[in-house]
Amino acid sequence: MILLANIIMQSAGYFLAGAVLCYLLIWWRQTSAKKAEAIQAQTILENARRDAEALVREARLAANEEALKIREQTEQSFVARRQERAELERRLSEREALINTQLEGVLQVERGLREQKDALKKKSEILETQQQELDRLTELRREQLQALSHLTQAEARAQFLKEIEQEASHDAGNLARHIVEAARTQAEEKARQIISVAIQRYAGEHTFETTTATIALQGEDIKGRIIGRDGRNIRAFEAATGITVLIDDTPNAVVLSGFDPVRREIARESMTRLILDGRIHPTRIEEVVAKVTQEMDETIVKLGEDAVAKAGLAPMHPEIIKLLGRLHFRRSYSQNILNHSVEVAHLMGLMAAELGLDTTTAKRAGLLHDIGKAVNHEVEGPHAVVGADLIKRYGEPDPVVNGVASHHNDVPPIGPWGILVSAADAISASRPGARSENMATYIKRVEDLEKIALSFKGVEKCFAVQAGRELRVLVNPDEVTDDQAYSLARNIALKIENDLQYPGQIRVTVVRETRCVEVAK
Repeated sequence: MILLANIIMQSAGYFLAGAVLCYLLIWWRQTSAKKAEAIQAQTILENARRDAEALVREARLAANEEALKIREQTEQSFVARRQERAELERRLSEREALINTQLEGVLQVERGLREQKDALKKKSEILETQQQELDRLTELRREQLQALSHLTQAEARAQFLKEIEQEASHDAGNLARHIVEAARTQAEEKARQIISVAIQRYAGEHTFETTTATIALQGEDIKGRIIGRDGRNIRAFEAATGITVLIDDTPNAVVLSGFDPVRREIARESMTRLILDGRIHPTRIEEVVAKVTQEMDETIVKLGEDAVAKAGLAPMHPEIIKLLGRLHFRRSYSQNILNHSVEVAHLMGLMAAELGLDTTTAKRAGLLHDIGKAVNHEVEGPHAVVGADLIKRYGEPDPVVNGVASHHNDVPPIGPWGILVSAADAISASRPGARSENMATYIKRVEDLEKIALSFKGVEKCFAVQAGRELRVLVNPDEVTDDQAYSLARNIALKIENDLQYPGQIRVTVVRETRCVEVAK
């Protein structure tokens, strides 16, 4: 029993010890699991923290890059605005300088007119006194002449009138001859103008020199590449551009022929790029021509907008802008029509300002007066009427439309605009060097005019003005009287007719002026 009791007690002790060991083992496992979970959670937190820091860094980099882009765009915008502002300030300063100059001129003219008014008043009083004395002397001379000639006053008057009639008949004959010659010259000029406009708007064989463009080549081998196998490249080029390619025996050159100057310019630029690139085949030709055409459209719009800006006008209809840009590629007697139109706009503005008319309307009529020349030849009619119909369709006011339509007298002018456009057009076209007249010939004609005038007695100075269409002669009042001044003008005109060859007419103006100067001491 005692042994059994000991065994039971030992067993109970072992059981208790095992239970304690099991509890300790379970506790240790739970503690280890908690530590592992804590370590794993810490690892997850550290990984999350690192990922968050990486995302923050990437976000900061992206934000910095976006900020730099925005800053660059802002700076570019500021630079463009500063340039626009500088350009506007320059234009304003130029306008201010022009206004100041015109104001000074007006003030000087006003002072001169006031001085002339006072001088004329004094001269009028002197002339009135002299006229009374002249009447008395004339009556005395008439009585003396009647006594010496044994002729009555009626007989003397009849003889005098007969002489005047003969002289007037001679002058009338000369005037009629001048009128006939002027009419013939104007008719020839109008015919040349009509023919030249027709040539510009429709191509023919006789216009080869003015409707072609020549491209220089580096070698003769490039001609074969331009032609292509069985001529496929040249056919593709002509189909894409509408321009004829002429390849002949001319060394190192290819000629592009076509009426439309814009298409001809596109063809020239496309051919140049193809030659430089070296890849010449139908697909490449179409790509290059399409790209050059797109660039040409942008260039035309830019040229039209620049012309409107140079004329100092507000933006116009986009289609009018395009037509103005096309005028850059057209010529009239070698004069660029777009530059000529801008020049006419400025002249119109100046003349309108002097006449007290609306300068904006005047400039618009001047800028658009030749816009009909930008239209293809399929549109029939004079370019003035065609241009007027176009701008009327795009909303231009009636005064501008009539000024464009009537500047070549194709329709009757309504108001002063057509007359002013015609005058400004003639001034721009006739100034020295504007068109194809040789400058040396022009200078020689002006020098000969002045030499002829200086060859007469009593002439002090002479000036050829209005592009050689008028000769102003200043004479010495002590040597040339008023009556002799008329004879001198007639003699100078006769000598010019006999010695010179010139287009149109030359007006001779003789100026006789007496200046009386005293110094108060």
